[in-house]
Amino acid sequence: MIAINAHFDGKMIAPDEPPNLPLNTVFRVRIGESAGEPHPRSALAWLEGNAIDDDLPANLSGRHDCYLYGSQIRPPSIGNILGGSAQL
Repeated sequence: MIAINAHFDGKMIAPDEPPNLPLNTVFRVRIGESAGEPHPRSALAWLEGNAIDDDLPANLSGRHDCYLYGSQIRPPSIGNILGGSAQL
């Protein structure tokens, strides 16, 4: 007997990976929940598990154009700090 992991999408049962089975063959399928196998992790759990410590600058998100495109880093203006358009 062959066991294949599959999921139900609301309309049909689909294998998680393509099975190596002969074409045009009739099979008997028995359905049961997998015992002892955890459910897939959420995206947040995956991000947490795959986070890395690196030496990226702390202000990367605020100045990403400077790092990506090589534009000059300008000191913040008073207008940007206070929400207006005044320049130093």
